[in-house]
Amino acid sequence: MVKQNTAPTMKDVAKEAGVSLGTVSKVINGIPVGEEYRKKVEQAIKELDYHLNAYARGLKSNCTNTIAVVLPTIAHPYFGLIAHCINSSLQKRGYRMLLCDTDYDNEKEQEMIRMAEQNKVDGIIALTYDPKLEVPSEINSVSIDRYLGANIPCVASDNYAGGRLAAEKLMENGCRKLAFLRVGSSIVGETNKRKDGFVAACEAAGVPYEIKNLEDARDGTVFDPLAEFAVFLDDHLQDGVLEFDGIFCVTDRLAYQIVQLLRLMGLRVPEDVQVIGFDGLRTFGDMDYYCSTIVQPVDAIAETCVEVVLNENRANTPSLLCLPVRYAYGGTTKA
Repeated sequence: MVKQNTAPTMKDVAKEAGVSLGTVSKVINGIPVGEEYRKKVEQAIKELDYHLNAYARGLKSNCTNTIAVVLPTIAHPYFGLIAHCINSSLQKRGYRMLLCDTDYDNEKEQEMIRMAEQNKVDGIIALTYDPKLEVPSEINSVSIDRYLGANIPCVASDNYAGGRLAAEKLMENGCRKLAFLRVGSSIVGETNKRKDGFVAACEAAGVPYEIKNLEDARDGTVFDPLAEFAVFLDDHLQDGVLEFDGIFCVTDRLAYQIVQLLRLMGLRVPEDVQVIGFDGLRTFGDMDYYCSTIVQPVDAIAETCVEVVLNENRANTPSLLCLPVRYAYGGTTKA
């Protein structure tokens, strides 16, 4: 038997089996050969502990079976769930995920794109906060929630319908004056439509509403959105009663924080104020919802992203693929 100081190659397998290199290649690639030759090759592979270098093989064939996934952070439950679902969808198709966590850093986002290009990935799925991000045109790419370019399809939940649904559910539960609270990026994206849907539903029903919209600080300045929301709520509190009895928060995380603020102010949730978030996050990933919420179809988002990024013929792919949302009770609205 051939003794190896380094990882064995196909040539070593051919020598050990006493067959040609072409025969080894056929066996590895599932091409029929004589039964005797097949057994010799399989025995040699076992004895040499030979493993196919899929990455090197992919470079030669210009296909690495790897998709880069660029996310702002995986510390946030929603982004972590997106990463999990995309990875599962890729694995079902024999692909691997190259995960890039940018920590909301625009320079890191561009650096990750360059790294993905250098690693010869077959595609890029990105949720980015950089309006100037440059994505190689020769790599199939898909964005989540934001437009990256004319030839890059965007996959998103139906944010407009979600905003409408939240307002309608609060009104259905007896709320007579509503508020919309948001803290987020200044970059325009699909998530901005949550406010548009909320406002449209309120105006259609003739229900008064308040808007408090804060933008993330990206310039290094100190920014405490909760302190500003606390002031906003206190300004609308008279004799222990809040002027509005229903609040729609742009994310579940914000909804959870607002509920804590309301309780510190001596208000009961949902008896005095009902709160709905957006995302559909659960404690421990699969248990109770953090709050009553508009649920994003994360599995469908991931599946759609993977299908689109692996589709070589995207001539008829819409620029926006919008997926339906639903309401779920989570204890912060009246049942």
